[in-house]
Amino acid sequence: MELFPPFDAFARGRLDVGDGHVLAWDMAGNPAGVPVLYLHGGPGAGTTPAFRRFFDPAFWRVVLFDQRGCGGSTPVGGLDHNTTAHLVEDIERLRVHLGISRWLVFGGSWGATLALSYGQAHPERVLGFVLRGVFLFRPHEVTWFVHGMGNFFPEAGRRFLSYLSPEERADPLAAYHARVTGPDPRIAQAAAQSWCEYEDSCARFEPRAGLYGADPTASLALARIETHYMVNNGFLAENQLLDGLDRVRALPCSIVQGRYDVICPPGTAADLARAWPGSHLSLVTDGGHSVMDPSIRRGLLDAVEGMKTRIGTRSTLS
Repeated sequence: MELFPPFDAFARGRLDVGDGHVLAWDMAGNPAGVPVLYLHGGPGAGTTPAFRRFFDPAFWRVVLFDQRGCGGSTPVGGLDHNTTAHLVEDIERLRVHLGISRWLVFGGSWGATLALSYGQAHPERVLGFVLRGVFLFRPHEVTWFVHGMGNFFPEAGRRFLSYLSPEERADPLAAYHARVTGPDPRIAQAAAQSWCEYEDSCARFEPRAGLYGADPTASLALARIETHYMVNNGFLAENQLLDGLDRVRALPCSIVQGRYDVICPPGTAADLARAWPGSHLSLVTDGGHSVMDPSIRRGLLDAVEGMKTRIGTRSTLS
């Protein structure tokens, strides 16, 4: 399968969730369809209309929203009151605001982290999960992101470290976090560009030409929020998401994982699948991390189509 043709939102709005944060959201597809929530990655990356195209617009009611601090949500790059627990409750407020009883939850990378966090907090509101590039925010996964990816993308790793002083290179995460959250906007923007280029260079099975960061505001927001979450261990206890699987074990889950995903290596997805016997893990032999890698796209489309029968018809939502 290929992506569905582009389709526009039939509703959009802004939701004040308190703490000074206002979220941008939209809905597209079938207004009477089965709801599905798309959770973007990062944290801090934001959404794009292209993400709707994984879903059959005749069947699904597709909900996109930008998490705190990114995309169309405000304040852009805001870190105050920005934790996993805040985002979980934002999702629940959005569900109530939209009048949705239950929804399929689709998330990749950090979006998979957030999907599991939300599902374990509100399992009665979830129809099932489609997860990609699984990240559980365990300490060794953060360490790999900062120190390990350069083993596969040495040019990107050298650029990432060479931006820092020799003293800072012992703890690149702390150094980048200090720079992107510091008071000098020029230093913050330059550090954000370097951080985003490193991540983007490692994200694809077939790297794209050019550098990340055509939008400096988006680059700074991503680097600020991503480092904020990483220095705080995702605001999760170690192994929290594996330890909490009993709350969602009865729900259907499809995992699509790139064999050559360097940002979220497949060992994490395998750990999740082993701990969740009812889940289905599909290892994509020529896939990387990006949701738009051609083979990853096809795997996700198949997983979403399969969910049509696994979660039942719209009558199950009454």
